[in-house]
Amino acid sequence: MPSHLFADRPAPQPPERDAVDALINRTRLLRGDVDAVRRDTSVIDDDDPQLRWQRALCELAVHQLDDLGEHLGQLRDGIPHATTEEPTGEATSADPAEPPTGSLLSRVGSAEWNLLTDEVSWSDELYRIFGRPPGAGALSLDELPSVLLAEDQPLLTSMVTDCLVDGRPIDGEFRILLPDGGMRTLHMMGEPVLDGDGCTASMWAVLRDVSRLRRSQHIMGRTRDTLRRQEETARTEHRMAAELREAVLPPWRDSPPNRGGGTSGLDVATHCLPSGSSDLIGGDWYDALPLPDGKTLLTVGDLTGHGIPATSAMAMLLGALRGMAVAGVGPGAAMGHLNQLIESSAQPTLGSAVCCRFDPQTGTLVWAQAGHPAPLLFRNGVGHPLPAPDGVLLGAASGVAYEQDQVALLPGDVLVLHTDGLTRRSRQGAGPDMLLGLAPRFARARTAKDCVRTVLEEFGADRQGADSCLLVARVEE
Repeated sequence: MPSHLFADRPAPQPPERDAVDALINRTRLLRGDVDAVRRDTSVIDDDDPQLRWQRALCELAVHQLDDLGEHLGQLRDGIPHATTEEPTGEATSADPAEPPTGSLLSRVGSAEWNLLTDEVSWSDELYRIFGRPPGAGALSLDELPSVLLAEDQPLLTSMVTDCLVDGRPIDGEFRILLPDGGMRTLHMMGEPVLDGDGCTASMWAVLRDVSRLRRSQHIMGRTRDTLRRQEETARTEHRMAAELREAVLPPWRDSPPNRGGGTSGLDVATHCLPSGSSDLIGGDWYDALPLPDGKTLLTVGDLTGHGIPATSAMAMLLGALRGMAVAGVGPGAAMGHLNQLIESSAQPTLGSAVCCRFDPQTGTLVWAQAGHPAPLLFRNGVGHPLPAPDGVLLGAASGVAYEQDQVALLPGDVLVLHTDGLTRRSRQGAGPDMLLGLAPRFARARTAKDCVRTVLEEFGADRQGADSCLLVARVEE
């Protein structure tokens, strides 16, 4: 980078002007396209770190393309000569606080420090970058560190010493304090200029205001870090929610052990289908609990929300429901108590549930529901939903009563309980009808586990729906 004043070697020839103009035009077109994307992201939700990071990237890209265009303009037009004369006209009235964007002269200035004559020459632009009136004169190399932040002064001293003593090029950044209290980041590039005897005669440098670029990089880095923290938090919450659900839901997947002292009369199999569109676990549950009186509790349910709040609320409700079932509370009354429990909880939520109580001695199923899809009964190759007794969503209203109904089950009957996320998984959008269409295959199945496999073949491959739970109970023959 030879000095325009003191170098005694010829300057390299500039590239062809037409070629540089073509690059400038291409840069302007690309800048316009990126700016259009930036404008589209300016109306996004500021609460989304992912979108904030995308917007910051667009801002950074626009600033970098501005810099590229300015560099190409400098390559085409050449660097303006430094001067010791005071600029006149508009230059003296320019606002030093923030240079106008898009102008090379407002962001790049040059300087030369003559070691033989102690003469210092600054370009007009450098005065504006430093926010310094031309009448105050240019800063000498000894005075220059006084306008830097204290922690950056050793860096500048080291760069200047290496340049003047060892002949090393200068390439570094430092921050300066403006007279109005503002701060700018400057990128300085320079080199010593030698006289005919090979001694250092002067030091010439170009200083570029990179404040906007560094601010954009800082915003981008900050939003990226926020996004990473959010993703790490989500992964941790997912793991904790999964562990909590695994700890609460029964560990078995086939028929549960009978703790009542007799036969439950049921062959039970269950399965949880995770969502493919969310990393968070919902508040779905299932249970098949043998009771002390020989009966069996069958239940599935779903709470609104995801993650730790939903799974912890699910654990609370399922624990309460198990306790009431063991105490002999009927399904309708149990739904009413769960509704009161949700109302009194610190974090109210909404939920749906179905609760069944099967008596193997009489083959009777007593059940109640709270805004939940009715159990599906499959008999002799035909399936239909059970007529639902009255019941509203848990947490939706106070002081409501939940009716209960009963139905007689026969040997070989298949009862399917599921959360509504299962029927939303079908690509065909058939919902419950598609599930009822599995009746002929259920009739051929020998176990409840075979029925679960049949459901998974139809619904398990499509993971676009929500989390869902499935419970199949087959009356033993």
